[in-house]
Amino acid sequence: MKKSNVFVAFFLGLALIFSTVVKADEGMWIPMLIGKNYEQMKKQGFKLTPEDLYSINKASLKDAVVSFGGFCTGEIVSKNGLIFTNHHCGYDAIASYSTPQNNILDNGFWAKSYSEEKPVPGLFVNFLVRMEDVTEKINAAVKGISEDQKAARIDEVGKQIASDAVKGTKYDGFVRDFYKGNQYFLYIFQKFTDIRLVGNPPQSIGKFGGDTDNWEWPRHTGDFSVFRVYAGQDNKPAGYSQANKPYTPKKFLPVSVKGLKNGDFSMVYGFPGRTDRFLTSYGVKLATGKVSPAIVKLRDIRLKAWKEEMDKDVATRLNLSSTYANIANYWKYYIGQTEQLKRLKIYEQKQKAETEFSSWAAGKPEYAQLTDEYRAAYAAYEPFALERTYINEGFLATAWVKQAVALALAVQKADTAAFKAAKDKLAASLPEYEESYNAIADKKIFVKILASFYNDIPKNQHPKFYTILAQDNWQGNPESTFRKFADHLWDNSKLIRPDKLKAFMASDPSVKDLENDPGYQYAVNLIPADFIKINMGSAVTDFDNKKAALDKLYLKALLEKNKGKLMYPDANSTMRITYGNVQNYSPKDGITYNIVTTIDGVMQKYVPGDAEFDLPKNFIDAYNARNFGQYGQNGTLVVNFISNNDITGGNSGSPVINGKGELIGLAFDGNWEAMSGDIAFDKQYKRTICVDTRYVLWCIDVLGGAKNIIAELDLRKDVPAK
Repeated sequence: MKKSNVFVAFFLGLALIFSTVVKADEGMWIPMLIGKNYEQMKKQGFKLTPEDLYSINKASLKDAVVSFGGFCTGEIVSKNGLIFTNHHCGYDAIASYSTPQNNILDNGFWAKSYSEEKPVPGLFVNFLVRMEDVTEKINAAVKGISEDQKAARIDEVGKQIASDAVKGTKYDGFVRDFYKGNQYFLYIFQKFTDIRLVGNPPQSIGKFGGDTDNWEWPRHTGDFSVFRVYAGQDNKPAGYSQANKPYTPKKFLPVSVKGLKNGDFSMVYGFPGRTDRFLTSYGVKLATGKVSPAIVKLRDIRLKAWKEEMDKDVATRLNLSSTYANIANYWKYYIGQTEQLKRLKIYEQKQKAETEFSSWAAGKPEYAQLTDEYRAAYAAYEPFALERTYINEGFLATAWVKQAVALALAVQKADTAAFKAAKDKLAASLPEYEESYNAIADKKIFVKILASFYNDIPKNQHPKFYTILAQDNWQGNPESTFRKFADHLWDNSKLIRPDKLKAFMASDPSVKDLENDPGYQYAVNLIPADFIKINMGSAVTDFDNKKAALDKLYLKALLEKNKGKLMYPDANSTMRITYGNVQNYSPKDGITYNIVTTIDGVMQKYVPGDAEFDLPKNFIDAYNARNFGQYGQNGTLVVNFISNNDITGGNSGSPVINGKGELIGLAFDGNWEAMSGDIAFDKQYKRTICVDTRYVLWCIDVLGGAKNIIAELDLRKDVPAK
């Protein structure tokens, strides 16, 4: 292996890296380099070639997989640009079209023609065109530059490399780092912005089980929705127009209705968001002991306040449902992650790995002090970690505060154009703000978070503005104190109530107008960088800079120590492949979970009128009639299945593909027993929960009557033996 390509080797999960080669079911592999995994994939049941997975010279599976909105994954399933993704990925778009009079979120929606499909402003999909290793270019550009200037220089050079690469084309590009800055790749994308909603099941199917079943197996959720990519007459990206036509893709996935068995090959192709499997024991201890519990507490405040209002009427529920679902998902995630990190003793495993690393590094001056430096860096930062968590998860949790802070940042630049741009952006977002605004819930959240900060953060760390605020409004206890302050803001600020805010923005306020507003006067104290600098000194920035330098050095050392081994990098929202098998598991002694759940289990959970476990009437009728169409098997209908693929957030909606390149399901969740996965992969318990394609098609066809959608698909059925 050439020296310049040494970092092409991939990384094994930190808890295992020092003793073994990576397991086939673990790893988020870079598609361009998947040939290194090919022999192992073939042994597990893969029937295609590496070029079928990734090629820039011919159509490959990469051309049928899209980054959906930058937050999920989708797959192209027809020659007319049809997209399958998760229901929760399309939730915001679905909710935006839902009203009490036409409630498609609750009732479902199926377009029976192109003209009925609903455009979704702001939604986009990205197709990966190609990727390229640009590590040498980046390293050459920063050679000899001081450490405190490198980050800015790398960002500048990365943007220039991307700009040069797409010059004269209609493509977009960016450079992303791997192995904590030890390697860099250029990604070239084609972005389509005319995306339309084609159909969705009622949320009683798409979100069946709600928060109760979230992150749990067995699961019975029809987590899917259907969209379509539109293009101009030349099949190139174009802004929304009635004249646009469905996009003709380079590649689309055939859809299997053959069924599954334990041990079948499975592959997930998508855009996993973030993992942190290099995190040291010091980071695990801080996360489980302080940061994650605080995030759970602060999100719980929001969820309870919203839920109380959502239960009062349908309109409020529809307005708040998308925001609630997003916050609730990772509220439960942080609970589960903390629990599983402790149960699996990840802190102790990482300590052991770091002790072994220190023994290896002892005779190497560049690495010998790494673990000691990590220890010192975390010790200096730990007293401020909780206060920092309160900035984004607490103080900035209220929408109007974030908006006011954005204005304050523009004012801070003393740039007329920047200030105008900030006002224009706020004005454009007013309809969305008004729709999700709820005075009772928003004020309650604001008060409880301020009171929690007062109680949770040591008094010697309270910012000056906060101390003055408490003293001026003191009512004998924190909650009453901050309620008085909130009443003052809500009555006097023009930045909170939507009617006042609209009138204020329509008046084209000046900087002086803003500075006289009490809401602005409060929010200006919460500009994150200023808050940190004023109230925590250099402790936070010193830690961030030190940790970044240590992380890069640590990864350099690990790559050197494990040179020649098959290893993978952390997820970073770039396209990855993970492969493994459909596989059952035993969560505890005496219990083994099957690979599939069926519609019989859905009916067993059914509770009429329940917010999480109700079902549509036509669902129950079809079940009672055993009307499963061509999608049933052995007298029932498979709903969900599990595989041992390695996924994380961002993989939602990813295609689950069999050894022949056929779509067998959509990945939508992980399991409770392995929620440590973003920090430490557990090969015994880790499972990906998927909605089976047969259930997706049954919901579209039998329940939705959208045979026009079924007709677009290339259905793969069992082929009789000759």
